[in-house]
Amino acid sequence: MPELTSPFVSPSSFTTRPTLRGNFGMAGSTHWIASSVAQAVLERGGNAFDAATAAGFVLHVVEPHLNGPGGDMVAIAAPAGGDPRVLMGQGPAPAAASVARYRAEGLDLVPGSGALAAAVPGAVDAWLLLLRDHGTWEVDEVLAYAIHYATTGHEISAQLATMIDTVADLFREHWPASAAQWMPDGSAPAPGTVIRRPEYAETLSRLVASASGSTREERIDAVRREWATGFVADAMLAGMAAPHRHSTGGDHAGVMTADDIARFAASWEQPASTTFRGVDVVKQRLWGQGPALLIALALLDGFDDDEIDPSTPEGAHRVLEALKLALADRDAHFGDVDDPDALLALLLDPDHLARRRALIGETASHEFRPSDVPGRTSFVPPLARPGDLGAASGGGEPTVSPAGRTRGDTCHLDVVDRWGNMISATPSGGWLQSSPHIPGLGFCMGTRLQMTWLDESSPAALRGGRRPRTTLTPTVLRRDGVAVSALGSPGGDQQDQWQLLYLLRTIVGGYEPQQAIDAPAFHTTSMPGSFWPRTWTPGGAYVEGRFPREFVAGLEARGHVVTVGDDWSAGRLSAVARDSATGLLQAAANPRGAQGYAVGR
Repeated sequence: MPELTSPFVSPSSFTTRPTLRGNFGMAGSTHWIASSVAQAVLERGGNAFDAATAAGFVLHVVEPHLNGPGGDMVAIAAPAGGDPRVLMGQGPAPAAASVARYRAEGLDLVPGSGALAAAVPGAVDAWLLLLRDHGTWEVDEVLAYAIHYATTGHEISAQLATMIDTVADLFREHWPASAAQWMPDGSAPAPGTVIRRPEYAETLSRLVASASGSTREERIDAVRREWATGFVADAMLAGMAAPHRHSTGGDHAGVMTADDIARFAASWEQPASTTFRGVDVVKQRLWGQGPALLIALALLDGFDDDEIDPSTPEGAHRVLEALKLALADRDAHFGDVDDPDALLALLLDPDHLARRRALIGETASHEFRPSDVPGRTSFVPPLARPGDLGAASGGGEPTVSPAGRTRGDTCHLDVVDRWGNMISATPSGGWLQSSPHIPGLGFCMGTRLQMTWLDESSPAALRGGRRPRTTLTPTVLRRDGVAVSALGSPGGDQQDQWQLLYLLRTIVGGYEPQQAIDAPAFHTTSMPGSFWPRTWTPGGAYVEGRFPREFVAGLEARGHVVTVGDDWSAGRLSAVARDSATGLLQAAANPRGAQGYAVGR
């Protein structure tokens, strides 16, 4: 490992694997098969967007407990020589969804599982829009990889086997179609069992057969129409029509209609960004949590380099306090609001940030402290603690619990090609444990509406036709107007928190990508969770067990309520990079869970 001259504590001489280097193409993701598929597309002449699309559909097959066709996807695409744009694959709430409607169902929160939590699916249309506008391949070429794995099967991971076992009783007692797909022998499969998805393979094959038109773009749009108005939409609606068990313990039917599905289309949007230590950090706007990372970076930009080293208790304290302030703004102000640009400009105003930065003292805050915004009332969500609600009956995002137990995650992938095209994509939702398996389609609906509040005063309230405030938050970095890196992470509320550590360590600390990914991670739990049952731990901080005792003691001395987890239990990043001067490419991926890999040459 090269010597590192840095204001930060030097990284450990141990890394799990090298940062990959080459000049042809690189891909990193949360599953080695998806990474390999992306690289295979690059080897056959496809570009980064062809590769990402093929890998995205493969992730539906190999990580069905982490994402699915009935879920959502957010990406940032940076074409060579062009500006990054946000690929918006977050579907809205159905038109009939409202606070009053759900309250009438006897609910205080949107459930964590079941059809009432389903937003209009956005992932498939978003992948196809990416392929149409920036790819070069035909639909059948791109989907061939997913059809192959759905037909021939793949060995399931220990994580997937554990998830099926966790929801086995729910499947047996309430979701028989899910039991038939995932437990054909009546019990949860063991790790290494080969799982096949013939229904999903048939769904993809029927979509491929619907491609018609005289141009590639017309053929892709024909598939998009079939998804939104044809056999897929019909089966989705039928699957949500009958009352079924939700995470709250009650039985409900969905409220989505054919018009809701037909009216949605993925789209391209201008991003939000800020500059940190000379690097432009590009995110989506306030309908996602991404701007919370921008706020946290802007707060920390006011400190000297050695004051924000996340490997020291002093630096970690400042990072945690900045995150609390940024996430408080997320919960008080973010959502699918009417004037996002004006609001974000205020939250990133230097004078406003200086006042917020002054709140970072020597001791940990145990309060919810959002910004005061002129003309707006700061929404204060219910501040329930984990013990207040008793035992949860399933649901929520599969991610790291406040106690550190890993229940799964979302997915993520990054690709860069030899021409300089680059993409960071975070697909999620539609997990096998989200809602009942839909016969004839081979997948289930998502649960993104659980991120909305049943309170009209919230900017993220449940409103028909409005997008839920998603946690999906990919990142692209630029230097001198040129995209130089794409990165991201699964992890719900932790996604931007873990990305913040990575950015501090690479931009300020000079770490290589794999060093930064391997380094011990932490995050705050001192914010209302985005997923049912939406609790918080005031002053809470979760740290990996690899941190030394002195680090933990230093945080506790500053008033943090520290939970020490397993050694390799927090942080799920992957990243690709390109040196704009030399064309040298890099890639790195998360070793935690022994599933994520980077490939390339």
